Amino acid sequence: MLHAMVPPHALDGVRRALERHAVLGMTISEVRGPNSGGRRAIHRGQVVVDEFAPCLRIETILHDEIVERVLGEVAGAVHPDGRLWIVPVDLVTRVRTGERGADAV
Repeated sequence: MLHAMVPPHALDGVRRALERHAVLGMTISEVRGPNSGGRRAIHRGQVVVDEFAPCLRIETILHDEIVERVLGEVAGAVHPDGRLWIVPVDLVTRVRTGERGADAV
């Protein structure tokens, strides 16, 4: 499973990179991630530093054969911002159809 934390402006590039490998299904969540330096704001007369910036978390399951290629393309799409990591998936089941394994991806 590919997990990516990217700035919102990188979504189109990530989606295009995934589509080139026929990866069309993904989950996208709006989250907040580390912000180097922090953003400063004044709230009720006090300076407040927001150490977290809005970003997107993208998750999708990949076939083993394409993991390295997709990882390289997604990294190119989000460079220099973002974080990518791969987590092994032992089993996938599509609840609606009962398909399991690679057929469920």
